[in-house]
Amino acid sequence: MNTTNRHITLFVALGIALVLLFMANISLGAVKIPLSDVAQSLTGGEASKTSWQYIILNYRLPKAITALLAGMGLSIGGLMMQTLFRNPLAGPDVLALNSGASLGVAFVILASGILPAAMVGLFLSAYGIVLAATAGSFIVLLAVLAVAQRVRDTMAILIIGLMFSSFTGAIVGVLTYFSTAEQLQKYTFWAMGSLGNLPWNNIILLAVVIAIGLALALLTIKPLDALLLGERYAKSLGINFKRTRFIIIMATSLLTGCITAFAGPIAFVGLVVPHIAKLIFKTSRHGILFLGTLLTGAVLMLFCDIFTQLPGSSFILPINAITSIIGAPVVIALLLSKRKGIFN
Repeated sequence: MNTTNRHITLFVALGIALVLLFMANISLGAVKIPLSDVAQSLTGGEASKTSWQYIILNYRLPKAITALLAGMGLSIGGLMMQTLFRNPLAGPDVLALNSGASLGVAFVILASGILPAAMVGLFLSAYGIVLAATAGSFIVLLAVLAVAQRVRDTMAILIIGLMFSSFTGAIVGVLTYFSTAEQLQKYTFWAMGSLGNLPWNNIILLAVVIAIGLALALLTIKPLDALLLGERYAKSLGINFKRTRFIIIMATSLLTGCITAFAGPIAFVGLVVPHIAKLIFKTSRHGILFLGTLLTGAVLMLFCDIFTQLPGSSFILPINAITSIIGAPVVIALLLSKRKGIFN
Protein backbone atom coordinates (compact mmCIF):
# COMPACT_ATOMS: atom_id res chain seq x y z
CA MET A 1 0.00 0.00 0.00
CA ASN A 2 1.52 3.33 -1.06
CA THR A 3 1.59 6.36 1.22
CA THR A 4 -1.40 8.12 -0.37
CA ASN A 5 -3.67 5.07 -0.10
CA ARG A 6 -2.50 4.54 3.49
CA HIS A 7 -3.40 8.12 4.41
CA ILE A 8 -6.82 7.83 2.75
CA THR A 9 -7.47 4.59 4.66
CA LEU A 10 -6.50 6.28 7.94
CA PHE A 11 -8.75 9.27 7.22
CA VAL A 12 -11.68 6.94 6.51
CA ALA A 13 -10.97 4.92 9.68
CA LEU A 14 -10.84 8.08 11.80
CA GLY A 15 -14.04 9.34 10.16
CA ILE A 16 -15.84 6.08 11.01
CA ALA A 17 -14.48 6.18 14.58
CA LEU A 18 -15.68 9.78 14.87
CA VAL A 19 -19.24 8.88 13.82
CA LEU A 20 -19.37 5.83 16.12
CA LEU A 21 -18.03 7.74 19.13
CA PHE A 22 -20.39 10.65 18.43
CA MET A 23 -23.34 8.23 18.50
CA ALA A 24 -22.00 6.43 21.59
CA ASN A 25 -21.47 9.76 23.34
CA ILE A 26 -25.14 10.61 22.89
CA SER A 27 -26.34 7.09 23.72
CA LEU A 28 -24.44 6.55 27.00
CA GLY A 29 -25.07 8.32 30.30
CA ALA A 30 -27.26 8.14 33.38
CA VAL A 31 -30.04 6.99 31.06
CA LYS A 32 -28.90 4.61 28.32
CA ILE A 33 -30.63 5.35 25.03
CA PRO A 34 -30.54 2.72 22.24
CA LEU A 35 -28.42 3.69 19.23
CA SER A 36 -31.43 3.16 16.96
CA ASP A 37 -33.35 5.85 18.84
CA VAL A 38 -30.33 8.18 18.71
CA ALA A 39 -30.07 7.71 14.94
CA GLN A 40 -33.82 8.25 14.57
CA SER A 41 -33.68 11.53 16.52
CA LEU A 42 -30.63 12.85 14.66
CA THR A 43 -32.17 12.15 11.24
CA GLY A 44 -35.36 14.10 11.89
CA GLY A 45 -37.49 11.35 13.40
CA GLU A 46 -38.55 10.80 16.98
CA ALA A 47 -37.20 8.48 19.67
CA SER A 48 -39.38 5.73 21.20
CA LYS A 49 -39.85 7.83 24.34
CA THR A 50 -40.53 11.56 24.57
CA SER A 51 -38.08 11.84 27.48
CA TRP A 52 -35.30 10.30 25.36
CA GLN A 53 -36.00 12.77 22.58
CA TYR A 54 -35.75 15.66 25.03
CA ILE A 55 -32.50 14.35 26.56
CA ILE A 56 -30.90 13.83 23.15
CA LEU A 57 -31.78 17.21 21.63
CA ASN A 58 -31.38 19.40 24.71
CA TYR A 59 -28.53 17.83 26.67
CA ARG A 60 -26.46 15.20 24.93
CA LEU A 61 -26.34 16.51 21.36
CA PRO A 62 -25.14 20.00 22.44
CA LYS A 63 -22.49 18.40 24.68
CA ALA A 64 -21.27 16.07 21.94
CA ILE A 65 -21.01 18.96 19.47
CA THR A 66 -19.10 21.01 22.05
CA ALA A 67 -16.68 18.10 22.57
CA LEU A 68 -16.23 17.85 18.81
CA LEU A 69 -15.47 21.56 18.42
CA ALA A 70 -13.17 21.70 21.48
CA GLY A 71 -11.16 18.68 20.34
CA MET A 72 -10.67 20.13 16.86
CA GLY A 73 -9.80 23.65 17.99
CA LEU A 74 -7.35 22.74 20.75
CA SER A 75 -5.59 20.12 18.62
CA ILE A 76 -4.98 22.45 15.68
CA GLY A 77 -3.82 25.18 18.07
CA GLY A 78 -1.32 22.76 19.58
CA LEU A 79 -0.04 21.69 16.15
CA MET A 80 0.62 25.28 15.13
CA MET A 81 2.33 26.18 18.41
CA GLN A 82 4.62 23.15 18.31
CA THR A 83 5.72 23.96 14.77
CA LEU A 84 6.07 27.71 15.33
CA PHE A 85 8.21 27.32 18.44
CA ARG A 86 9.81 24.06 17.24
CA ASN A 87 9.09 22.71 20.70
CA PRO A 88 7.33 19.33 21.11
CA LEU A 89 6.05 20.34 24.55
CA ALA A 90 4.37 23.54 23.35
CA GLY A 91 0.58 23.61 23.49
CA PRO A 92 -2.15 26.13 22.72
CA ASP A 93 -1.80 27.44 26.28
CA VAL A 94 1.79 28.70 25.81
CA LEU A 95 0.41 32.12 24.84
CA ALA A 96 -1.10 32.36 28.36
CA LEU A 97 -4.64 32.74 26.98
CA ASN A 98 -5.90 30.06 29.37
CA SER A 99 -4.28 31.97 32.22
CA GLY A 100 -5.87 35.21 31.05
CA ALA A 101 -9.30 33.55 30.95
CA SER A 102 -8.70 32.07 34.42
CA LEU A 103 -7.75 35.50 35.74
CA GLY A 104 -10.92 37.05 34.30
CA VAL A 105 -13.09 34.38 35.87
CA ALA A 106 -11.17 34.62 39.16
CA PHE A 107 -11.87 38.36 39.34
CA VAL A 108 -15.57 37.73 38.80
CA ILE A 109 -15.96 34.77 41.17
CA LEU A 110 -13.28 35.27 43.82
CA ALA A 111 -13.51 39.05 44.00
CA SER A 112 -17.32 39.16 43.90
CA GLY A 113 -17.31 40.34 47.52
CA ILE A 114 -16.00 43.76 46.50
CA LEU A 115 -18.47 44.21 43.62
CA PRO A 116 -21.71 46.19 44.05
CA ALA A 117 -24.60 43.92 45.02
CA ALA A 118 -26.51 44.80 41.83
CA MET A 119 -23.62 43.59 39.66
CA VAL A 120 -22.89 40.31 41.49
CA GLY A 121 -25.85 38.45 39.96
CA LEU A 122 -24.93 39.61 36.45
CA PHE A 123 -21.25 38.70 36.69
CA LEU A 124 -21.84 35.34 38.36
CA SER A 125 -24.31 34.22 35.69
CA ALA A 126 -23.19 31.83 32.93
CA TYR A 127 -22.93 34.72 30.47
CA GLY A 128 -21.01 36.84 32.97
CA ILE A 129 -18.40 34.12 33.44
CA VAL A 130 -18.06 33.62 29.68
CA LEU A 131 -17.62 37.36 29.17
CA ALA A 132 -15.05 37.51 31.97
CA ALA A 133 -13.07 34.63 30.47
CA THR A 134 -13.26 36.19 27.01
CA ALA A 135 -12.14 39.58 28.31
CA GLY A 136 -9.21 37.99 30.19
CA SER A 137 -8.08 36.07 27.10
CA PHE A 138 -8.46 39.15 24.89
CA ILE A 139 -6.36 41.34 27.18
CA VAL A 140 -3.57 38.75 27.22
CA LEU A 141 -3.90 38.37 23.43
CA LEU A 142 -3.39 42.11 22.94
CA ALA A 143 -0.31 41.97 25.16
CA VAL A 144 1.13 38.99 23.25
CA LEU A 145 0.46 40.61 19.86
CA ALA A 146 2.11 43.83 21.04
CA VAL A 147 5.17 41.83 22.09
CA ALA A 148 5.16 39.84 18.83
CA GLN A 149 5.35 43.06 16.81
CA ARG A 150 8.40 44.26 18.76
CA VAL A 151 10.31 41.01 19.24
CA ARG A 152 12.12 39.21 16.42
CA ASP A 153 13.01 36.06 18.32
CA THR A 154 10.08 33.65 18.37
CA MET A 155 11.43 31.88 21.46
CA ALA A 156 11.19 35.18 23.33
CA ILE A 157 7.41 35.10 22.76
CA LEU A 158 7.32 31.62 24.31
CA ILE A 159 9.19 32.83 27.39
CA ILE A 160 7.00 35.93 27.67
CA GLY A 161 3.91 33.71 27.46
CA LEU A 162 5.24 31.65 30.37
CA MET A 163 5.88 34.86 32.32
CA PHE A 164 2.30 36.02 31.68
CA SER A 165 1.09 32.64 32.98
CA SER A 166 3.17 33.01 36.14
CA PHE A 167 1.99 36.59 36.67
CA THR A 168 -1.71 35.79 36.24
CA GLY A 169 -1.29 32.65 38.35
CA ALA A 170 0.15 34.73 41.17
CA ILE A 171 -2.80 37.15 41.06
CA VAL A 172 -5.25 34.23 41.09
CA GLY A 173 -3.35 32.84 44.07
CA VAL A 174 -3.76 36.11 45.96
CA LEU A 175 -7.49 36.23 45.17
CA THR A 176 -7.80 32.60 46.26
CA TYR A 177 -6.15 33.36 49.58
CA PHE A 178 -8.82 35.94 50.48
CA SER A 179 -11.82 34.02 49.10
CA THR A 180 -14.57 32.14 50.90
CA ALA A 181 -15.10 28.37 50.66
CA GLU A 182 -18.15 28.90 48.44
CA GLN A 183 -16.23 31.13 46.02
CA LEU A 184 -13.33 28.67 45.88
CA GLN A 185 -15.70 25.81 45.12
CA LYS A 186 -17.35 27.71 42.25
CA TYR A 187 -13.99 28.69 40.77
CA THR A 188 -12.65 25.13 41.13
CA PHE A 189 -15.66 23.73 39.28
CA TRP A 190 -15.07 26.16 36.40
CA ALA A 191 -11.33 25.36 36.31
CA MET A 192 -12.08 21.64 36.00
CA GLY A 193 -13.82 22.25 32.69
CA SER A 194 -17.26 21.25 31.47
CA LEU A 195 -18.61 20.51 28.01
CA GLY A 196 -22.26 20.53 29.07
CA ASN A 197 -24.90 23.14 29.86
CA LEU A 198 -24.22 25.27 26.78
CA PRO A 199 -27.36 26.65 25.09
CA TRP A 200 -27.61 26.41 21.32
CA ASN A 201 -26.86 30.09 20.73
CA ASN A 202 -23.55 29.69 22.58
CA ILE A 203 -22.70 26.58 20.57
CA ILE A 204 -23.41 28.42 17.32
CA LEU A 205 -21.13 31.28 18.41
CA LEU A 206 -18.43 28.79 19.43
CA ALA A 207 -18.72 27.02 16.05
CA VAL A 208 -18.43 30.30 14.12
CA VAL A 209 -15.32 31.43 16.03
CA ILE A 210 -13.67 28.02 15.66
CA ALA A 211 -14.48 28.01 11.92
CA ILE A 212 -12.74 31.39 11.59
CA GLY A 213 -9.75 30.12 13.57
CA LEU A 214 -9.48 26.98 11.43
CA ALA A 215 -9.76 29.04 8.24
CA LEU A 216 -6.84 31.19 9.39
CA ALA A 217 -4.90 28.03 10.28
CA LEU A 218 -5.44 26.70 6.76
CA LEU A 219 -3.62 29.75 5.39
CA THR A 220 -0.48 28.74 7.29
CA ILE A 221 -0.11 25.13 6.09
CA LYS A 222 2.67 25.77 3.56
CA PRO A 223 4.57 28.25 5.78
CA LEU A 224 4.39 25.72 8.64
CA ASP A 225 6.09 23.10 6.45
CA ALA A 226 8.90 25.57 5.79
CA LEU A 227 9.16 26.49 9.48
CA LEU A 228 10.01 22.87 10.30
CA LEU A 229 13.49 23.64 8.96
CA GLY A 230 13.79 26.92 10.80
CA GLU A 231 12.95 30.58 10.47
CA ARG A 232 15.88 31.37 8.16
CA TYR A 233 14.93 28.61 5.73
CA ALA A 234 11.33 29.86 5.65
CA LYS A 235 12.51 33.40 4.90
CA SER A 236 14.79 32.10 2.12
CA LEU A 237 11.68 30.70 0.41
CA GLY A 238 10.13 34.15 0.39
CA ILE A 239 7.73 33.56 3.29
CA ASN A 240 6.76 36.67 5.22
CA PHE A 241 7.65 35.28 8.63
CA LYS A 242 6.26 38.15 10.68
CA ARG A 243 2.90 37.99 8.89
CA THR A 244 2.79 34.19 9.21
CA ARG A 245 3.59 34.35 12.91
CA PHE A 246 0.85 36.94 13.42
CA ILE A 247 -1.74 34.72 11.66
CA ILE A 248 -0.67 31.66 13.67
CA ILE A 249 -0.98 33.56 16.96
CA MET A 250 -4.36 35.00 15.95
CA ALA A 251 -5.72 31.60 14.88
CA THR A 252 -4.50 29.88 18.05
CA SER A 253 -5.86 32.71 20.18
CA LEU A 254 -9.31 32.49 18.63
CA LEU A 255 -9.42 28.71 19.00
CA THR A 256 -8.05 28.54 22.54
CA GLY A 257 -9.67 31.66 23.96
CA CYS A 258 -13.18 30.82 22.78
CA ILE A 259 -13.02 27.19 23.94
CA THR A 260 -11.65 28.22 27.34
CA ALA A 261 -14.37 30.85 27.73
CA PHE A 262 -17.22 28.41 27.06
CA ALA A 263 -15.83 25.10 28.36
CA GLY A 264 -13.13 26.13 30.82
CA PRO A 265 -9.42 25.28 30.58
CA ILE A 266 -8.95 21.80 29.08
CA ALA A 267 -5.51 20.26 29.56
CA PHE A 268 -3.34 17.97 27.43
CA VAL A 269 -5.52 17.75 24.29
CA GLY A 270 -3.60 20.42 22.39
CA LEU A 271 -0.28 19.01 23.60
CA VAL A 272 -0.86 15.30 22.96
CA VAL A 273 -3.03 15.08 19.82
CA PRO A 274 -0.49 16.51 17.32
CA HIS A 275 2.01 13.84 18.42
CA ILE A 276 -0.59 11.08 18.14
CA ALA A 277 -1.43 12.29 14.61
CA LYS A 278 2.27 12.25 13.67
CA LEU A 279 2.61 8.70 14.99
CA ILE A 280 -0.48 7.54 13.09
CA PHE A 281 0.25 9.21 9.75
CA LYS A 282 4.07 9.02 9.95
CA THR A 283 4.54 12.35 8.21
CA SER A 284 5.49 15.93 9.03
CA ARG A 285 3.55 17.45 6.10
CA HIS A 286 0.99 19.84 7.50
CA GLY A 287 -1.34 19.28 4.57
CA ILE A 288 -1.87 15.74 5.90
CA LEU A 289 -1.40 16.56 9.58
CA PHE A 290 -4.03 19.32 9.55
CA LEU A 291 -6.92 16.99 8.75
CA GLY A 292 -5.34 14.13 10.71
CA THR A 293 -4.98 16.27 13.83
CA LEU A 294 -8.49 17.66 13.38
CA LEU A 295 -10.06 14.18 13.27
CA THR A 296 -7.82 12.73 16.01
CA GLY A 297 -8.62 15.63 18.34
CA ALA A 298 -12.35 15.24 17.83
CA VAL A 299 -12.14 11.45 18.36
CA LEU A 300 -10.04 11.81 21.53
CA MET A 301 -12.33 14.46 23.05
CA LEU A 302 -15.45 12.41 22.37
CA PHE A 303 -13.69 9.37 23.88
CA CYS A 304 -12.76 11.34 27.01
CA ASP A 305 -16.26 12.79 27.30
CA ILE A 306 -17.79 9.30 27.32
CA PHE A 307 -15.73 8.52 30.43
CA THR A 308 -16.95 11.65 32.20
CA GLN A 309 -20.55 10.47 32.01
CA LEU A 310 -20.08 7.22 33.98
CA PRO A 311 -22.75 5.18 32.13
CA GLY A 312 -25.57 4.14 34.44
CA SER A 313 -24.63 6.72 37.08
CA SER A 314 -25.83 10.28 37.71
CA PHE A 315 -22.27 11.45 38.45
CA ILE A 316 -20.38 13.47 35.84
CA LEU A 317 -16.61 13.80 36.20
CA PRO A 318 -14.82 17.01 35.11
CA ILE A 319 -13.44 16.77 31.56
CA ASN A 320 -10.10 18.24 32.68
CA ALA A 321 -9.51 15.31 35.01
CA ILE A 322 -10.17 12.73 32.29
CA THR A 323 -8.00 14.43 29.64
CA SER A 324 -5.17 14.69 32.18
CA ILE A 325 -5.49 11.04 33.22
CA ILE A 326 -5.31 9.95 29.58
CA GLY A 327 -2.89 12.64 28.38
CA ALA A 328 -0.19 12.40 31.05
CA PRO A 329 0.77 8.74 30.31
CA VAL A 330 0.86 9.55 26.58
CA VAL A 331 3.30 12.43 27.16
CA ILE A 332 5.48 10.18 29.33
CA ALA A 333 5.47 7.48 26.64
CA LEU A 334 6.42 10.06 24.01
CA LEU A 335 9.29 11.32 26.14
CA LEU A 336 10.56 7.77 26.68
CA SER A 337 10.36 7.20 22.92
CA LYS A 338 12.43 10.30 22.12
CA ARG A 339 15.63 8.39 21.43
CA LYS A 340 13.80 6.20 18.96
CA GLY A 341 12.96 9.26 16.88
CA ILE A 342 9.23 9.15 17.55
CA PHE A 343 9.10 12.36 19.54
CA ASN A 344 9.84 15.23 17.18
